[in-house]
Amino acid sequence: MTMFLELRALRKLYGRAAAVDGLDLAVAKGEFVCVLGPSGCGKTTTIGMVGGFVTPSQGRIMLDGEDVTALPPNVRPTCTVFQNYALFPHLSVLKNVIYGLKFRKVSAKQARLAGEAMLDTMGLPGLRDRRVTDLSGGEQQRVALARALILRPKVLLLDEPLSNLDARLRFTLRKEIRELQTRLGITMLYVTHDQEEALGLADRMVVMNAGRIEQIGAPEEVYTRPATAFVARFLGRANLIREGGRPLLVRPEDMTLSRQSGRYRGIVAHRQFSGPITTYFVDVDQSLQLEVDMLSNADARHSVGEAVYVDWRRDLDMGDG
Repeated sequence: MTMFLELRALRKLYGRAAAVDGLDLAVAKGEFVCVLGPSGCGKTTTIGMVGGFVTPSQGRIMLDGEDVTALPPNVRPTCTVFQNYALFPHLSVLKNVIYGLKFRKVSAKQARLAGEAMLDTMGLPGLRDRRVTDLSGGEQQRVALARALILRPKVLLLDEPLSNLDARLRFTLRKEIRELQTRLGITMLYVTHDQEEALGLADRMVVMNAGRIEQIGAPEEVYTRPATAFVARFLGRANLIREGGRPLLVRPEDMTLSRQSGRYRGIVAHRQFSGPITTYFVDVDQSLQLEVDMLSNADARHSVGEAVYVDWRRDLDMGDG
């Protein structure tokens, strides 16, 4: 696989503190890569360096065989969709979308036609003359995407683009972004702190912590075979159990409850209903509480204070990770 975007030993220092510390990443053409991590892990600084808004302290950024490390954002073949969309409130939807074309010596007629075609692509054909301040959050997000895509960037960078939207709309727009990326075949680097978002969107995930990469891989691989205890805890929920001196990872959905038998006996301390899933918190002893996910419509239901047995279908030996 030919690498299209390469970050080589990328480092960003603020004083003596390293926001990004020796990051290496290779992205294939047409790949959708999500960079995931907690606040302060360096993911936004990383995407800022790729977009040209943050100057690296060390390292190189290669894009389609060209060293773009020193190029300013306006001449770099990337576009960024920001968390707040950065739309112009005094302009119409169409004028927002075609704004960048005037710096590319595109005629007014060509820009208008290209803008109308892009609005059709984004499902916004009837909104061309509306002010962006009159749009919903989801419509504003589509306008921001259209404004970036019309410039035909080699890499589209997205910095937490759905974080200001409600949960239902985020789910819908995740699907639309993935379908759009697949249809256009564009390379995307997508920053998020939302694990569910990354799992649902990415071809590959990059999990960061304290300026460094903890693990890179396909979503299913990273979720089911986390390389470190940090990844296990950050990506989804995990029970970490020591058996025979070895730390084991068991996801709550892999655990089972029984009234008859199991590896551990405990007491249901709390139960949490969340629609299709009910989570049981089982106190095994003073130092160990296990989380068990069960379908809410399951025949076997358990009450707070009930004695139960806990077992599991599969686990992962975390070694010294």
